[in-house]
Order: sequence, then C-alpha cells, then structure tokens
Amino acid sequence: MVNSEEFAKRLQIIMEYYDISAAAFADAIQVGRSSISHILSGRNKPSLDFVLKIVETYPQVELYWLLNGKGSFPPSASQQDIKISPPPVVRQNLPAEENVVEKAVKSKSTAGNVIKRIVIFYTDGSFEAFEN
Repeated sequence: MVNSEEFAKRLQIIMEYYDISAAAFADAIQVGRSSISHILSGRNKPSLDFVLKIVETYPQVELYWLLNGKGSFPPSASQQDIKISPPPVVRQNLPAEENVVEKAVKSKSTAGNVIKRIVIFYTDGSFEAFEN
C-alpha cells in the first residue's frame, strides 16, 4: 500500500528536480491541477492512472521508487549522460491567427518589464534557453 504522505514528498522531489511548479507538472502529465494539489496536501491518494502518467512522461522516474521510495531518483551520473529536461507543456486552444508571444512581450514591455529568459522547446524534447 502506498503511503500518501511519502508519495507526496517524492512528487515534490520530482518537481524540484525539474524546477517546475505543480501547475506545470499537472499540465505535463495531463491531469487537473487540483489533482496535484489534493495529492500534495494528503487529501487524495494517487490513482494507478496518475502514477502511470508520471512514469510515462518522465521515464527517468522509476516506478518502484515513486511508489515505495526504494531505488533512486534522480538518476545517478552512471545512469544518464545528461540531465534530461522535462517534456514541454502543450497548450491547447491558442488562437492560430494571433502571435501570442509578440502580444505577451508588448503587454509586459509597456509595463516597464524586461525579458529575462526565453526558452524554446522542440518536439523531440530538447530545448534552448536564451538569457538576457
């Protein structure tokens, strides 16, 4: 039987390793954001579907470690050549005719903000980061 409190701690470790928020994690594994919140707070226990979505989306996460805390995460240097980035979050229902990035940049720039970092995610799971 899975200890919900310990599972929540391991879930937090995964999010910290990939440096993503609970909302981004929920989007990446395609579950509702409230599902993550309820599991982290101990209100709900993770379903089998939830667990399988994590290990399918993040193949570096070992199922046995996730469920029982036995094994290792993050993978040691001998288990991987480089730290694999999390899969990109795919946003749906964006208007195709609008340049969403340009619109966001204009709205932020007029407020006196400066772009600090831009990250481009490719469909093969790789990414490029550009910092100002």
